[in-house]
Amino acid sequence: MLSWLSYAASPIHVLLALWVTCHVLLHKRDVRAAIGWIGTAWLAPIVGALLYFAFGISRVKRRARRLMGANRAIDPSLGRDVSSDDPVERLKIAISRITGEEISAGKVVAILDSGDEAYPHMLAAIDAAKTSVDLSTYIFRTDFVGTKFIAALTRARQRGATVRVLIDGFGGGFLLSPAYRALRKNGVPAARFLHSALPWKMPLLDLRLHKKTLIVDRAAAYIGGLNIGAENSNEKPAKKATVRDLHFRVEGPVVHQIEEDFDEDWTFATGEPPAMTPRQPDISASGDAARVIVAGPDQDEDQLALVLLSAINSAQHSIRIATPYFLPDESLVTALQLAALRGVDVQIALPAVNNHLLVAWASRPHIEPLLQTGCRIWRGPPPFDHSKLMTIDGKWSLIGSSNWDVRSLRLNFEIALECHGADLARRLSELFDRKRIQPVTLQEIQNRSVILKLRDAAARLMAPYL
Repeated sequence: MLSWLSYAASPIHVLLALWVTCHVLLHKRDVRAAIGWIGTAWLAPIVGALLYFAFGISRVKRRARRLMGANRAIDPSLGRDVSSDDPVERLKIAISRITGEEISAGKVVAILDSGDEAYPHMLAAIDAAKTSVDLSTYIFRTDFVGTKFIAALTRARQRGATVRVLIDGFGGGFLLSPAYRALRKNGVPAARFLHSALPWKMPLLDLRLHKKTLIVDRAAAYIGGLNIGAENSNEKPAKKATVRDLHFRVEGPVVHQIEEDFDEDWTFATGEPPAMTPRQPDISASGDAARVIVAGPDQDEDQLALVLLSAINSAQHSIRIATPYFLPDESLVTALQLAALRGVDVQIALPAVNNHLLVAWASRPHIEPLLQTGCRIWRGPPPFDHSKLMTIDGKWSLIGSSNWDVRSLRLNFEIALECHGADLARRLSELFDRKRIQPVTLQEIQNRSVILKLRDAAARLMAPYL
C-alpha cells in the first residue's frame, strides 16, 4: 500500500510543483517570495503545493475584481502635457494617469474636529436636504449618536428625499448590524456591503468598505475618517475609549466624483442601477483644484500607494503625515528616507496610545530606519487620534479614510481627496503642529530590550492581517 502511494505521489508531486512554479513565475513580483514558494513546492512534496494554494495565492484582487466588475487600470493617455517644471503640476499629471480621473474644482469649506463638531454639522445637513442623502460608513452604532442619525435619515425619507445608506458588512456588525435593521424598519433604504449569511457568498472578512462619506443634494459632501459612534463625542460618557478624528465638508464639482463613487458601491451592494444625473461642467467652477482618489483591491495596481509615492517623490521642502496606523511597505519607507536624505523636512505624527496594541508594536520596526535618515516622528496628545492627513510643500494635501497600513493600501475599499491650495495645506499643518507633543528618538527605539524588539518584529509579520 505504501509503495503504491509513493509511486502515485511522485508524478502528482511533480505536476503540482510544476503548476506552483508556473503560477509563481507569472504572478509573484517579489523575487524573494517567488523563490521561497518555488522551493517549498519542490522540497515539501504535495504539502508545499497545498500550502501555496492556501496561503500563497492572492485571492483578494481576483475576488474583488470579480465582485466589483471592471478593473480601474492606469490610463497613460491622461495628462500628456509634461512641459511644466512645477513639481505640483507634474504631480497632478502623475495622479491623473494613476487614477484615470481628471482634476476637478472643489473646496474644503469646513474642517470639523471629532464628532463634537462634525455630528451636529452633518445632522443639520441631513435635516436641510431637499432631494437626496447618501451615507457610506464603516461603523454605524445605535448608541445616542447613531440614533440621532437614524432619526434624521428617517425624517429625510419621510419628507420625500431619496435616502441611501451603505454600511460595511463587517464593521457595521457582522451578525446583527442593529443600525441596518433599524433603518430598514423605518423604511430607509439601507444595504450591507459584502455581507451574506451564506459562507460561499461572503468573501471572508478581508475586503471591507472603509469609506466614510455623506453626500447631501449632490452639492456638498463630508469626507474623512469619522465613523458614527459615541466614542467620537464628548457629549456623554461612552462605553468605549474616546477617539479623536477629523472630518471635512467639501463643496464644488468634485462632489460629483464622490457621488459617482457612492453610486458604484451602491449598485454593487444592491444591484440597483446608478442614478442618472449628469455631471456638472468643471471648467467655470470656482474653488481649488481637487480630485477623488478611489482605492481598493479591485485594482491591478495599488493606486493609493502609487499616489503616495508620487507625492513623496515630488516634495521639495516638507512632508507632513498624520496617521493612526503606520505600517507602510518598504517602498514607502524607502521613499520617505530618500526624501529626508535630499533635505526634505519629513515629519510624521502618530498616536501616543494606540487602540490596537499589535499595530503599535508592529509599527516600531518601521520607525527606526526613518529616524536614522533624519525623519522626525512625534507622539500626539491623548486621547487616541484616528485622524489622517498629508501635506506636501504647503501646497498639496490628501485627506480621506485611508491609513498608512497594508489593509488600507491593498485590502480595503477607500476614498481620499487630493486638494491643491496653500490655504488648506496651511490649516492642516497647523492641526499637525498640535500633534507634535513628544518626539520619538532613535536612542529610545534602539535601547529597547531584546525581548521587546523580538515582540515588535514578530508583530510586524502580522501586518497584512492587522
